[in-house]
Amino acid sequence: MDSDPPFHKAYKTFFDNASTTIATTNNNNNNKDNKDQEAIKVIVEECELPLIDLRRLELGDSEGEECKSEIARASQEWGFFQVVNHGISSELLQKMKSEQEKVFQQSFDKKSQEHKYLNFSAGTYRWGSPTATSLRQLSWSEAFHIPLNMIFASSAAGLDDLSSTMEQFATTVSSLALKLAEILAEKLGHKSTFFHENCLPSTCYLRMNRYPPCPIPSEVFGLMPHTDSDFLTILHQDQVGGLQLVKDDRWIAVKPNPEALIINIGDLFQAWSNNVYKSVQHRVVTNLQVERFSTAYFFCPSYETMIESCCKPSVYRKFSFGEYRHQVQEDVKQLGSKVGLPRFLV
Repeated sequence: MDSDPPFHKAYKTFFDNASTTIATTNNNNNNKDNKDQEAIKVIVEECELPLIDLRRLELGDSEGEECKSEIARASQEWGFFQVVNHGISSELLQKMKSEQEKVFQQSFDKKSQEHKYLNFSAGTYRWGSPTATSLRQLSWSEAFHIPLNMIFASSAAGLDDLSSTMEQFATTVSSLALKLAEILAEKLGHKSTFFHENCLPSTCYLRMNRYPPCPIPSEVFGLMPHTDSDFLTILHQDQVGGLQLVKDDRWIAVKPNPEALIINIGDLFQAWSNNVYKSVQHRVVTNLQVERFSTAYFFCPSYETMIESCCKPSVYRKFSFGEYRHQVQEDVKQLGSKVGLPRFLV
C-alpha cells in the first residue's frame, strides 16, 4: 500500500527533462527558469518571527493596548507574527497532528476517493500542481482542503475521531481569528462588525498539509511562492521547518516554535487596510529525508462579500471575494502562477 501521491508517474516528463533543462539554463544567466531554480538553492537565514503573548490582552488597559499595537506593527512590517497563550491547548494541537498523520497514512487510492472512504466530499483531497508545466511550478505536497461547515456536520453526525478533533480545533481557532481581525480593524480606527458578519463558519476553511520527503529538494518546492487569498491565516506546524517568507526583499526561514501558532495577513486584509497591513510572499521548501505536517485555518468571507478599502483614497477598486478568487484561478490557469492584488489596483 503506497500512501504517497504518484509524483514521478504524473510528472514523468518534467523529471525526464530536468537534467537537460538545468544544463541548458545554466548556460544562460538571463533565463527566468534558471533564476527560479537557483532561488531554491540559496542558503536562507533562519530567524524568529515577532512573538506576541496574547495573555497580555487580559492584563489591563495599558498592557492590552501595547499588545494590540504589537500585533498591528508586526502586520505592517512583517505580514507574519507568532502568538503564544492563544487559547488552543497543546493536547488539542497534538491530537490534531496525530489524527492528521493517520489520515495521510491511508493509501493514495483511498485518499483520492475521499468521498467513498474518508467522509469528505469529492475534491477535498489535492496533491501536486495540476496546472504545472515544469518542475519549478510543481508543489511537492498533498492536502485536504475542507470547508468548516462540512467539519461541523461530520462531527455532529459522530463519524470519527478526526471529525471531532477538527471540529474542536476549528471552533477555537475561529474565535482566535475573529479576535485578531477585530484588533487589527480597531488599530486602523474601525470598531467594525464587518468580520463578525461576513467571516462565518460556512465561509472559512481548514487545510491539512503533508509534505513528503522529496528526492530533489534543490529543484522542487513543497509549496510554491504565493500569498494567501483570505483575510488571515492561522498555521500550526510541526518542528521540521521549511516555511520561508520575504522580508526586506530577501527570503528568510521561519524557526519553528512548538508553543506558538503562526499568523499571516492575507490579500483581503491588505486591500481592506489600504496597504497598511502586508500580505507577503511565502513558500515551503522540501526535505530530502523527513516529512512535514501543518494545519492551516483560512479566515474568509462569503463569495458575495464586497471588499473595499477602509480609508481613502483607495489603492484598490471595490471587488467581491468571488471575483477575486475567479481572477486568481484564471491567472494560475493561463500564466502558471497567481497575480493577485495588482489586478485590482485603481
